Amino acid sequence: MAHVSVTPGTGSFEVTLPDERALLWLMMDIAAAIMPGDFITLSGDLGAGKTTFARALIRYLARDSSIEVPSPTFTLIQTYDLPRHTIVHADLYRVTGVAELTELGFDDLPPEAVTLLEWPDRATGFLSRDRFDIALKLAPHEGDSVRHVKVTGHGSFAPRAERIAAIRNFLNDAGLDHAYRLHIQGDASTRAYERLVRDKETLILMNAPKRPDGPPVRYGKPYSAVAHLAEDVRPFMAMAGGLREVGLSAPAVYHADSDQGLLVLEDLGDEKVVSGTPPLPIAERYEAAVDALAHLHSADLPAVLPISPHVEYKIPRYDIDAFLIEAELLLDWYMPRLDVEVTPQVREEFRTLWREALAPALQGRATWVLRDYHSPNLIWLPERKRIARVGILDFQDAVLGPAAYDLASLLQDARVDASEGMEITLVGRYTRMRREADRSFDPNGFVRIYAVLAAQRATKILGIFARLDMRDGKPQYLRHMPRIWGYLERALGHPALAPLKAWYRANVPSVKI
Repeated sequence: MAHVSVTPGTGSFEVTLPDERALLWLMMDIAAAIMPGDFITLSGDLGAGKTTFARALIRYLARDSSIEVPSPTFTLIQTYDLPRHTIVHADLYRVTGVAELTELGFDDLPPEAVTLLEWPDRATGFLSRDRFDIALKLAPHEGDSVRHVKVTGHGSFAPRAERIAAIRNFLNDAGLDHAYRLHIQGDASTRAYERLVRDKETLILMNAPKRPDGPPVRYGKPYSAVAHLAEDVRPFMAMAGGLREVGLSAPAVYHADSDQGLLVLEDLGDEKVVSGTPPLPIAERYEAAVDALAHLHSADLPAVLPISPHVEYKIPRYDIDAFLIEAELLLDWYMPRLDVEVTPQVREEFRTLWREALAPALQGRATWVLRDYHSPNLIWLPERKRIARVGILDFQDAVLGPAAYDLASLLQDARVDASEGMEITLVGRYTRMRREADRSFDPNGFVRIYAVLAAQRATKILGIFARLDMRDGKPQYLRHMPRIWGYLERALGHPALAPLKAWYRANVPSVKI
C-alpha cells in the first residue's frame, strides 16, 4: 500500500489508494486497531466504497470471505456476532430524521459492539465523541478506481489513528506493504501481536508502544520503575540476541523501529508445550524446557548486551525493592478485593518476613531471570535439536537474579495443572544437570530458594489477577486463582517458610471468586 501521510498531533492521516485491493489493505490496518465498543463512521459520496469497506471488514473479522454481508440500506441495521467482536453495521442513507434513529434503538446499541456507520451526517446528536471517521473520495481524473482516503481519530481516538499510520509506514519500510495481517490473541499486557503472511513466509509483528509512566508509588518512582519492567522494545531486542547467542531459540529480529516500539520477528509457530483443556504439561517438552534453563544458568552470562553496533543495554538487578513491591500486590489488590483491611502493622510484618525469606536468594550467584518463562510463552520446535526445541517468546522484563525464579515460573504455571510429583521430578532433573556442570552447586540450598521464589511469585500473581479484574475489567483471569492458591500452599510447606506460612494463615483468606 502507498505511503501514509501524517501530520503529527492532528490525529489523522491521508492515503491515496490506486484500486479496490489497496482499500482492503487499509481495511486490515483499521481492523488491527479495533477494540470492543469502537465507533467507526464511513463518509463519502455514493460509490466511494463505504459498503465495500464495511463488507470487507466484517468478512475479515469473521475470518470467512464467503459469509453473506448484505448492504443494510433497507434494513438500516445489521448485527454480526463474530469471534472477536460483535459488529453493528448501519446505513442511514434512507433516514430522514434523527427521530427514526431512536425508534430503531440506535441509542441503545450493545456497549461492547463495534459500530460501523455509513452516512454519519444523518446521525447528528448520536455520534460518539470518540470515534474513527473514514472519509472516502473518488478521484476519476486520476483513474476510475483511485480513491483519496482520510482517516481521522476524534477525541481519544486521535493517537490511535496516528498509530495506525505509523504501523502502515513501518510495514512499508520493512518490505511488507502487501503482507496479509492476522490477529494473534495476546496476553494481559498492552503489547499486541499479528502474524504477517507474505507469499509462503510468515513473520510476527510486535506492536509495543513505549510504556507510559504511572503515578509514583515508592521513592518517587512508578511501579514499573521499581519492579524493573521494560519501558520500550530495546530490552527485548537485547535479550533476543543474547539468548540466541547461548544457543536458545528466541525469535530473530528482522526489522525494528525502537522509537515507535515496532518489531518484525521470526515466526516460531504456535505449537505449545501443553495440551488439553485444562492444559496439562507434555512430559518431553517440559523436560526440554527444564534442560534449556539448566543450560542457561550454567553459563557465564554478561550483564550488558548489545542492541546495535553502538548501543548497549544493561540488565537491571532483581533487588529487594522489586521483589517486595511485587509481593505487596497481594496487600494492594487481592486482600481489598476480599474486603480485608490491610493495616500498617500488617503490611510491615509482611515486608519484614519477606525480607528475611528472600535474603538467601539475593546473596547467591545471579543469572538472567526471564520472569515469564511459562507455557504461554514457550513454543515447541520439533525440527530443532535438544534445548533449541523450546522457543522462547517473552523476556523483555528480564533481570539479573536467582536462577530458581524461572524454574518456579515453569513448574507452578498459573494456567497449568502441574502435579507435585511432576514438579519434584523436574526440580530433581534440573539440580542434577546443574551439579554435573558445577560440583559446587548446592541442591538443598537451591530447593529452599526455589520454594521462597515460588511463594513470592504466587503471591504476586494473586495480586495481579485481582488487579486485572478490579482495575482493568478482565475477570477472566479469576478462574486461575484456585490453582495459584494451591501452588502457594505447596510452596509455603517448605520448613524455611514456616513464619510466612503462619502470617498467611492469620491474615489472608483462601481464594474466593
